[in-house]
Amino acid sequence: MTVVDTTTNTDLAGERHVRVLVDRCAGCQECVIRCPSGALSMEPVTWTALANDDACVGCRQCERTCPFSAIEVHGPLAVSARFDPANYQPVELRGNIAETRRGYDTWEEAIAEANRCLTCPDPTCVRGCPAHNDIPQFVAAVRDRDLERAHAILSRTTVMPDICSRVCNQAAQCEGACTWSLAGGEPVAIGRLERFIADHAPVPSPTIATSRDDALSVAIIGSGPAGIGAAWDLIEAGASVTVFEKDATPGGLPIWGMPDFTLPDDVATRPWRQLLDAGVELHCDTPIAPASIDQLLDEHDAVIVAAGASVPIRLPVPGAELDGVVDATYFLKGAKSALSVGGDPGAFRRELGVREERGRRVLVLGAGNTAMDVARMARRLGLEATCVDWLDERFALARPDELAEARHEGVDVRFSRTLTMLLGYEGRVGRALLAHTFQRDAKKSPVVLEREPDQLDVDLVVMAMGYRIDNELSESVGALPIRKRATGMAHGAWTASGILKNAASAYNHFSPVGSLALDREVGLWAATMPQRERVWVAGDALTGPASVVEAMAQGRRAARALLDAHPTRPGHSKDPLARTSARVLVCYASEGGTTKRVAEEMVDQLNLQGARAQARPISEVGVRELADCDALMVGTWVEGLVVAKVRPARAMREWLAGLPNLGGRRVGIFCTYKVNPRGALAEMSAVLTAKGAQVVASDAFGARDAHDSIHPTKPEALANRMADRVVRHRSSLSPR
Repeated sequence: MTVVDTTTNTDLAGERHVRVLVDRCAGCQECVIRCPSGALSMEPVTWTALANDDACVGCRQCERTCPFSAIEVHGPLAVSARFDPANYQPVELRGNIAETRRGYDTWEEAIAEANRCLTCPDPTCVRGCPAHNDIPQFVAAVRDRDLERAHAILSRTTVMPDICSRVCNQAAQCEGACTWSLAGGEPVAIGRLERFIADHAPVPSPTIATSRDDALSVAIIGSGPAGIGAAWDLIEAGASVTVFEKDATPGGLPIWGMPDFTLPDDVATRPWRQLLDAGVELHCDTPIAPASIDQLLDEHDAVIVAAGASVPIRLPVPGAELDGVVDATYFLKGAKSALSVGGDPGAFRRELGVREERGRRVLVLGAGNTAMDVARMARRLGLEATCVDWLDERFALARPDELAEARHEGVDVRFSRTLTMLLGYEGRVGRALLAHTFQRDAKKSPVVLEREPDQLDVDLVVMAMGYRIDNELSESVGALPIRKRATGMAHGAWTASGILKNAASAYNHFSPVGSLALDREVGLWAATMPQRERVWVAGDALTGPASVVEAMAQGRRAARALLDAHPTRPGHSKDPLARTSARVLVCYASEGGTTKRVAEEMVDQLNLQGARAQARPISEVGVRELADCDALMVGTWVEGLVVAKVRPARAMREWLAGLPNLGGRRVGIFCTYKVNPRGALAEMSAVLTAKGAQVVASDAFGARDAHDSIHPTKPEALANRMADRVVRHRSSLSPR
């Protein structure tokens, strides 16, 4: 193997050194394009990568992005140390709800951190952010002391920068995906820079659009982050927005579930103050049962279901029915009220049944974000707190920074433990039995060890293991929550960026940021697809418990897809021409070109009948394309022999199996065949129906039909008949 050594100094100690393995280099220039420091170019004779050690900063982008592993970088990172202000640590914890995490106080601090950013040409931090904030650009705006521009950049992708910058798990998102982190170093403090922008300049209010006669009327169920994101985009587009919230106060989890020491109340309530000023109609104390969605559809053009996962998960162990066993929602709501101005911590302690003498113990089941909040609130109520989690600490879901803060505040956190039984006295919980567990790796569940369990005297047990969505939602809307897991080969843009190459650094606790980001994309694109006709779903209701920023981003995606579709209640169209231009996507699997030719002729016929149609091979049709159409026509050739099973082409079967829920879309299907299509159309129809489609037309034709100009079922006639059947339903479609 040929190696080009580009270093002139033979003493490499402490220096950066780039080795180009010429025999592997294919001259693709991926490394040159993505090098943030201009250290790479192309050698004009051999057309292989040429490196300049003096310009190299050691970020290893070239290593991660080279598809042939033709580059090696040695030596330290050329970046200054990251500055993180020390947390606020109150002398007296009891009753103190002051914010503990500090942001940057001065321009000098913020600019020094902003200067650590490389402004990468293909920024992996943007892919790691669930909202895809343009991080390099808002960081550059901070560097230029231009907060107005910074807010303008952020507002393209987020409406909650002040909240997300405080509560995001940046280690598993943007900061974990920072090129410095992927190279094994300390990432840019993206969260603190975003917070600096929001802390030092007001977050802009919605830009209210001029009212229109054909404005959509949209109902949103839920006022949490997903509902906020959806309402924001809809009101800016001029829609009439009505939000229904089951609680007395809007805002969802950030309001009732996040303590003031993490998220101050004036920050958490800011989005709803602005939305109400912008004209959003809000109805609190108004729960909407999933079965009532049909009624909302009678009164509004569309519905976005943005209800959070609100059903607490309870551990079914003996003794769980005893007094003194409560869920996290009850505890957090009560504790937040008790510790607020005018609240009475003593009264809440008595309500919980905890004895008034100081030092009584609360057992918190779980060690995730919610469990840490419960335990830290318990400490502020003057109680002792123990958290238990059956996972090994190496694989636990707890944010390492929150775990460290909780332990600093006196919370006893025990991993590799699981509750097996609660014992009571006179009907009230008094003791917990905790079994030991063992976990070898993150992909396997722990096993319970056969050894003597720990015994812990407790006065209160709080189940804080998470939440699930209401089962009734699946019955009324569809198969929810969806599985938020990316499958198959990642898109080339993702693999080429290098985000999938390395895990985050030790600083960010080795989070698998690339795979986590890809999984989040599944939820983001699923939010653009209606789960049934005129009904979109976003946030926890769509994917199960998710982060605040994910829910907000999904809400905005759902709102924008809804605006593109422009659905209208039957009989309520204000524009008589509005329903004459349905978007129809004709997608096909073709071998030999016959099916493709039929698909193209169908497009011509559809367009003649007033639709806006296009034909694409199924290899080019994914969730993005499906979200941008109102009806589908699906065509395939068939394979198999008469004596064997005749089926749609294998590529078509695999494509159909991978489809998301089609939300009631009208679909026409067709196939081309040489001998006999047998049950090919019926098989396609069954799969599409199971995916939530309405199959409104189907047909098949043989090879001779494609060439016989007088045959009554030649492709032109078939296409015309199919077009008529689909476009005839356009009064029920959702044109742009």
